[in-house]
Amino acid sequence: MDNTSNVKEFILVGLSENQRVQKICFVMFLFFYTIIVAGNLLIVITVISSQHLNSPMYFFLSYLSFVDICYSSVIAPKMIADFLAENKTISFVGCIAQLFGVHFFGCTEIFILTVMAYDRYTAICRPLHYTTLMTRRACSQMVIGSWVGGFVHSMVQTLLTSCLPFCGPNKIDHYFCDVHPLLQLACTNTYAVGIIVVANSGLIALSCFFILVVSYIVILVSLKSQTSEGQRKALSTCGSHITVVILFFGPCTFTYIRLSSDLSEDKSVAVFYTVITPMLNPLIYTLRNEEVKSAMKKLWSRKV
Repeated sequence: MDNTSNVKEFILVGLSENQRVQKICFVMFLFFYTIIVAGNLLIVITVISSQHLNSPMYFFLSYLSFVDICYSSVIAPKMIADFLAENKTISFVGCIAQLFGVHFFGCTEIFILTVMAYDRYTAICRPLHYTTLMTRRACSQMVIGSWVGGFVHSMVQTLLTSCLPFCGPNKIDHYFCDVHPLLQLACTNTYAVGIIVVANSGLIALSCFFILVVSYIVILVSLKSQTSEGQRKALSTCGSHITVVILFFGPCTFTYIRLSSDLSEDKSVAVFYTVITPMLNPLIYTLRNEEVKSAMKKLWSRKV
């Protein structure tokens, strides 16, 4: 398909066209983004600097926090700046780059969440083999695999979309460049491309979600044979992960496993997995984890 696009830039409608609402959103989302960067960066620094947080679970948590920072940074700064801008434009190249970043970091996060579920399954259901299965090398390979998987997925989405012809209009009813809004602007029949895009996203989201569900069903069944103290500790660590999975997978799956027609609905849902979940992740993992809180207190007292 030849890219005979006449469009050199796109206009992002954003979350609202009401000036008063935009000013409120500017303050609110600037606050959210500050928490995302500060909270997730704190987790990364805490895990790296603490000798006690050297288990695979915290190794994966540090990468999850790093991905959250990158994921939100692809979207939030532009969105926040546009709340005060009169011309909410983004170049064609910038739009495609943002599309790539959104799917790259978003898919990488899905894979890391899945790897974290496997880590919990191994720790609880196969404790005697845990140290041999979850070696530093194996954990590093899982993280690298997550990055590679995210890259491949993103390349497919980006190449399929960027090769479409865009002749106008160039107004995107969203606050960032995504596949569905761009497909609606293409001046050609995008049904086949839309099916491939949905199949690509849907296959990853549903297969990973299936693995997550099976992992936690097996974990819950195996907990019956453990002591009450063991059950409490296991549920504490698993509870945080399950909460994050629900917050991220629910809205994300809703958006990407169907051919979208209501973009205003999609962008409202997208706020949850692009801003709310990355902001809540540090709170969820620290408030329910005494080891992380203790390590943070030691880090803070050492710095002071």
